[in-house]
Amino acid sequence: MVQGDGRLLLVRRAAGHAGAGRWALPGGRVEPGERVGDAARRELYEETGVRGTVGPFVGWSERIDDTGHFVILTFVVEAPDAPGPAVPGDDADAAAWVPLAEVAGHDLVEGLPAFLVDHGILRPA
Repeated sequence: MVQGDGRLLLVRRAAGHAGAGRWALPGGRVEPGERVGDAARRELYEETGVRGTVGPFVGWSERIDDTGHFVILTFVVEAPDAPGPAVPGDDADAAAWVPLAEVAGHDLVEGLPAFLVDHGILRPA
C-alpha cells in the first residue's frame, strides 16, 4: 500500500487476471524462494513503475474462489517520489494516485473497502 500526498496508489486489474476491471492495491504472487518484502517491491514496480521501500505490515486478508485460496499480506511501502508518475504494466491496465476521499468511489475489488476502513486508511461511510 503506497500513500503519498493524501493519495493512495491503485491499479485496475487487466483482463484475464483476478478482479479484472476493478481497482486494487498493487501486488501479486510471491515467486519461489522470494521474500515477501522483495515480492511487494517487485510487484509494485512491475504494475506501476513506482519504486519503493517496504515498511510496516498493515494486515492480512484472504479470498477463496473457484481459482484458488489467496492469503493477502499488505505492507506500507514508502515511495520517495510519491505521488510521482504511475504507469500501468504487467497485470494492470491502469494505475492512478487516487485522493483518499475518492477511493471509495472506485469499483474496488471484493473486500478492499472494508480492509481499508478496518485498518484506518479510509473512514467509514
